[in-house]
Amino acid sequence: MWSKIQYALIYSWVKVHALLPMRVLYILSDILYVLIYKIAGYRIKVVRRNMQAAFPDKSEQELRKMERDFYHHFADYIVETIKLAHISLEEVQRRAFLRNPELVDKLMEEGHTCFVLLMGHYGNWEWFSASTSRFKDSRIYQIYRPLNNLAFDRLFIRLRTRFGSYGIKKKDTIRDIIQLKKDGTRSVVIFLADQTPSAANLHYWTPFLNQDSSILTGSERIARKLDLPVIFLDTRKVKRGYYTVDMKLITSTPKQTPEFWITEQYARMMEKCILRNPAYWLWTHKRWKYKRSDSLVPIVDNETLNKDEE
Repeated sequence: MWSKIQYALIYSWVKVHALLPMRVLYILSDILYVLIYKIAGYRIKVVRRNMQAAFPDKSEQELRKMERDFYHHFADYIVETIKLAHISLEEVQRRAFLRNPELVDKLMEEGHTCFVLLMGHYGNWEWFSASTSRFKDSRIYQIYRPLNNLAFDRLFIRLRTRFGSYGIKKKDTIRDIIQLKKDGTRSVVIFLADQTPSAANLHYWTPFLNQDSSILTGSERIARKLDLPVIFLDTRKVKRGYYTVDMKLITSTPKQTPEFWITEQYARMMEKCILRNPAYWLWTHKRWKYKRSDSLVPIVDNETLNKDEE
């Protein structure tokens, strides 16, 4: 009962603020930047540790500028996500512009019905679900991990599905995608694949942002099992409140690729996207909390993969 009351209060607050024009929301973002960065110092130790490890050659001055730029963007991300409660489909598609939806249309004409789309916590990933509605006659699915707070979990589900997309709980991913493939449902499944794997899923390691990193392999396993085309979503922030996404085909024949090849391609493409402008990645995440010694299962790294291909 309390979670329902909490949700009603939170959603009402979000809805009221979402009615504000973007220029006013960005004024609030500037205030929020001061609160979360200058006053609260939200996860500032994590951000600094991540940035210093990723860019050991940068000076203290360069790192601090990157840090400030990140928190400015993070504040923008928050108010932009709030705006999802009221923004029109036309406006969000204009602001999060999908440059080449015809790639999926072409693959569908070739007989494919279900696709794996890989992206990261870069730019504004929340706005992208609306952009994908540009695909012809396709259902959009997002893999998500339910939040512990039921009120906030319900809020994010409502915001993310407002334009007709669907959510798939992480634990139901394989079952639901198999069913989509079996039914021949025209569908696009979005994975945010730059998160840290759980301790039981440290299967593949590769250099990523100057650190030995374990990469999620679940999306590759599903793609290879069901032979689903895999596409990387290359995101750019054009200016405040405007993003573009270019879809880049990783493979249309995943069953023919070596194990972990798709995962390695994703890691390299995601890294390139981040390095283009690091401030727009989610540096607050504890991305490198595990080491190879924490692995509970046999692991493979990119050097082993390269030897297997020779």
